[in-house]
Amino acid sequence: MVDMSFITNWLMFAAILGLAALGGMFSERSGIVNIALEGMMLMSACVTALVGGTSGSPMIGLIAGLVSACLLGIAHWALTQFYRLDQIVSGMGINLFAYGATNFIALSFFKPEVPNQFLPIPVYFWCALIALAASWFMFNRMRAGLRLLAIGENPDKARTTGIEPVQVRLWALVFAGILCGLSGALVVTNSGGFGDNLTAGRGFIALAALILGGWRPVSVAVACLAFAAFEAAQIQFQGSPILGYQLPAAFWKSLPFLITLIALAGLMGRTKAPAGLGKM
Repeated sequence: MVDMSFITNWLMFAAILGLAALGGMFSERSGIVNIALEGMMLMSACVTALVGGTSGSPMIGLIAGLVSACLLGIAHWALTQFYRLDQIVSGMGINLFAYGATNFIALSFFKPEVPNQFLPIPVYFWCALIALAASWFMFNRMRAGLRLLAIGENPDKARTTGIEPVQVRLWALVFAGILCGLSGALVVTNSGGFGDNLTAGRGFIALAALILGGWRPVSVAVACLAFAAFEAAQIQFQGSPILGYQLPAAFWKSLPFLITLIALAGLMGRTKAPAGLGKM
């Protein structure tokens, strides 16, 4: 039976996925493939917990977490735009760096006696709603959003109108870092402390939601709500018999990823990526 805890978890996971997916949308709408959402979230979660605890200020911790995610976003921008590294390879490299760096930081600098300091969770819910509304308004009503869309569709044609894709993509990756940073900060706030691989692949689920949502803010939000429902379900029903049969815990843990794969396999051909995605 669904109870209030299911609703709470559903909204929690929807906000986590939604913030990261909207961050990925800024990046990919500018033409840069970004599979580094997971690494940006993980780094922000780690730094938010570390700086917030050591400084005693949850706001300073959050700002530090956002800066760390933005730095990874800028690194992805520099590697792909200046050094012409393959965008998939760059994103995977950033993810691997984040896995290793956060593990090292957690083992070397976290102290059990230092209390965690986090902002209240409702703050992040409001951030997610504001980010969704602002993204829709930007892409549909603002000149900056239209320029971003133009670059993502045809960077060469955008250059002929005086728009410099490299500069616009820098700001797109900064926005991606901010939103992924908020997502990572929400993950660590919800868990109450940082642990190894805390984001547990949710950056990749957010990327799947971005694809299934067709790179459009409202559709992406709906996809995030759908995936979040399965995330909440695996917590709600784990350990409970279904039709008299006790399903193993591994099944429930893998359920969100299984649904993600099924959704991608069934709907991938029906979504249209920005025409300039991956182009210089």
